[in-house]
Amino acid sequence: TASTNIAGGRERGGGNNNKNKSRKNTNRKNKDKNKKKGSDGGDGVGTSTNTNIDNADGSGNVQQQKQDNNNKGSKTQKQKKKRKGKQGGHEGDGQGTDDSSGKVIDKEEHKKDGAESSSKNNSDKKKQHDKQSKKTNKGEKDAGGNKKGGSKNKSASPASTSESAAAPLQPSIPPSQPQTTNSLSYGRNARISILHIAEKPSIAQAIARGLSTIPGSSPCHSGGGGGKSSLPTHDIPNLPFPKAPHASTASHKITSVAGHVFSVDFPPQYQSWDSVDPAELFHAPVVKKPNRGSVVHHLQSEARGCDFVVLWMDCDREGENINFEVLDCIMHLMKSGGLSGVANYDRVYRAHFSAINPSDIVKAYNALGKPDKNQSLSVDARQELDLKVGVAFSRFQTRYFQGRYGDLDSAVLSYGPCQTPTLGFCVQRHIEIETFKPEPYWTLDLGILKRGRMCRAQWGSGRSFNQQRVNALVEKCKETPNCCAEVLSVVTKDKKQGRPTPLNTVNMLKAASKALGMGPHQAMQCAERLYLRGYLSYPRTESSAYPKSFDVKGALQEQAGDSRWGGYVRDLLATGINKARGGVDT
Repeated sequence: TASTNIAGGRERGGGNNNKNKSRKNTNRKNKDKNKKKGSDGGDGVGTSTNTNIDNADGSGNVQQQKQDNNNKGSKTQKQKKKRKGKQGGHEGDGQGTDDSSGKVIDKEEHKKDGAESSSKNNSDKKKQHDKQSKKTNKGEKDAGGNKKGGSKNKSASPASTSESAAAPLQPSIPPSQPQTTNSLSYGRNARISILHIAEKPSIAQAIARGLSTIPGSSPCHSGGGGGKSSLPTHDIPNLPFPKAPHASTASHKITSVAGHVFSVDFPPQYQSWDSVDPAELFHAPVVKKPNRGSVVHHLQSEARGCDFVVLWMDCDREGENINFEVLDCIMHLMKSGGLSGVANYDRVYRAHFSAINPSDIVKAYNALGKPDKNQSLSVDARQELDLKVGVAFSRFQTRYFQGRYGDLDSAVLSYGPCQTPTLGFCVQRHIEIETFKPEPYWTLDLGILKRGRMCRAQWGSGRSFNQQRVNALVEKCKETPNCCAEVLSVVTKDKKQGRPTPLNTVNMLKAASKALGMGPHQAMQCAERLYLRGYLSYPRTESSAYPKSFDVKGALQEQAGDSRWGGYVRDLLATGINKARGGVDT
């Protein structure tokens, strides 16, 4: 504890000698008190620091003592503090102490005269802090029902409030969950069911078509979505499953979601623009809400009682995140799921593929792996950052700029970690165009007519901003009689043009804009349609090479009958296919 005692008189202009004597006497008294307190209490021994402070009005000095108590809540210490408070003279505002720990939380020095005693000030402070402590302990419940502030739940930490809430009915799978697989003897001589889930309905259809080409597979039957869902489900009554080879019958259902199942948002108490400071949003918790309740219902209906789940999401971070969103919905509904469903994780698999032609589907089916929780968590972090940064700055700048400019009629000035830098690039380019000052230049165009053919000669200087120089060269040519051109040398070179490597996403968008005049949105739509039909690898990755399993010859044979480029395709098939060198398949 630390105590502050104000000693000395209130008279102005006191002599320095008297002040020094007063300080020495006060220091001796305080030292004697500290020694006595240490010997009486037994547990109050500590270090003391004496600090003399001259008040501006010459009223005296301040004696500050700091003691390091090991047992601050002892009954002896409290009684001594009471006695000391009653005996004390005129003091400044006493320290308020936290009634749970005894730590000093407030220390102020007042110079005003007053008749109130130190014990009364300390008593008022204690009452004030008792009320504050009760308010804090009462707390405020968040969306998950957990208390904030003075919650008695010691396991709760401030960091946990900012974590994304888990999906309903199913705890999230921790990153430390063992990536184990089931025993191959599972379902021996029994009937098992496998649920395949893709990211889009069109991919689910391609997967069903590819799986039905495996030898021993039953014909595929397609059906509409159940209930209110428009997501179709394809059935394969019997197809050998590599993770349960001893099962008597393995029935497969192939369905899909429609992108992300959940989105992140703030709880209701943070939705108000008026009552919530934008800075508070950085420490606010976030919750996950279903984008479409019918999708969750459809997944749970199809997954009830299944033995295995195979996830066919796109092979990128977003796809991995959708994998675990799906698992949060359905894993507890698998056979022998119980309440948590985490025990069923050894019967959850992930297919890795970069194209959806039948050969790639079959290859992925025979080499199933496990989903990557760490990639999913990276997307959770990005979503939470996007939400907090976007909403906080959107609210802040909307309030800041509204009313400052007469022509600013936007209700919301949106801010986003992606859209704002992009807007900056557009504004920078716009400024360059607006401030560009065109400057005229001149070139020489020399045409030589030989045997009825015109040969154009290119000026070595290219172009010139000096008009007089160019005009002088033209006049010189005109004044020369019998002007003719002479070939000084001929240089012949052989140049080989290699086959272009496949394009990654950025280069594809650049080429589509430059050669075809297509915008990014239109180019991505066309690329995705070609991917869904099996002509392209997945367009949203940085792959610049076809996977080894990609059937280039099969894709060409489908185009051999086309009236526009069929002849060229047939020549390629006749001469042989040479794959491009370089590039990576990610």
